[in-house]
Amino acid sequence: ILLLGGNIGDTVNYFRKATQMLTESGCRIGRTSALYGSKAWGFRADNDFINQVIGVETEQEPEILLDTIQQIEKLLGRVKTRSGYESRVIDIDILFHQSEIIHTQRLTVPHPRLHLRKFTLMPLSEIWPHMLHPTLEQTAEQLLQNCTDKTETWKIG
Repeated sequence: ILLLGGNIGDTVNYFRKATQMLTESGCRIGRTSALYGSKAWGFRADNDFINQVIGVETEQEPEILLDTIQQIEKLLGRVKTRSGYESRVIDIDILFHQSEIIHTQRLTVPHPRLHLRKFTLMPLSEIWPHMLHPTLEQTAEQLLQNCTDKTETWKIG
C-alpha cells in the first residue's frame, strides 16, 4: 500500500503519471482512495498538500520497489533540497507490504509515522478500514480514531 503526496504544481496530474509509471514498471494498481487535502505536517508550506492511498500488486521485492518509486519521483521532478520535510512535486511512501515488518538501513515498513498522520490515515481508512497494523495491533480505523494529529485534513470532491 502506497501513499502519494505533493503540493507543488499539478499534483493530481503527477499522481496520474506516477500511477502510469508504476504500471509500466510491472505493478498492477488496485484500490485507490479519494484525494485528500491537508495543511503541511511538520513544517510550514505555502501550498496545501494533496494525498492519496493506492494498492499495488507487484513481484518486486520491497527494496527494489523503493528503487522504482525513487526513480519515478526523480523523473517527475522531485528534488530534495534539504533533509527533513519540505514542499515537493511528489512523494511516494510505502505504507505496508502485506503484513510484513521490514527494518533495513533504507526502508522501514510499516511506515514508521503513518499512525501519527491524519492525511495518511483518512484515505487508508476509506479503503482498508479493517487492515491491521502488524506492530501496533490496531486497525486503520482504530488508528484514525486514536490519532492526535490536529492538522486540518479534508476529503476532496
